[in-house]
Amino acid sequence: MLLERGVRLVGNDCLSVERFGSIMAGAPVHRLLLGKGIVILEGLRLGGVAPGRYQLVTLPLRLVGAEASPARALLYPRSR
Repeated sequence: MLLERGVRLVGNDCLSVERFGSIMAGAPVHRLLLGKGIVILEGLRLGGVAPGRYQLVTLPLRLVGAEASPARALLYPRSR
């Protein structure tokens, strides 16, 4: 469904998009999403964000040879 709708990024407020314990089983959700070119942004703090339209800017640390990185995520309100 995500691919059909043209989603390019999946963000969540959990530590992982995987079901608990599935990292040891080969991280199937990570492999599926990343294999289709969908970026994963995990561990967001969305509790104080009001519903609306935003522009998301992410600023990852540049870590040579790493497969992932901590990132600062910024939301800017967008006008309609």
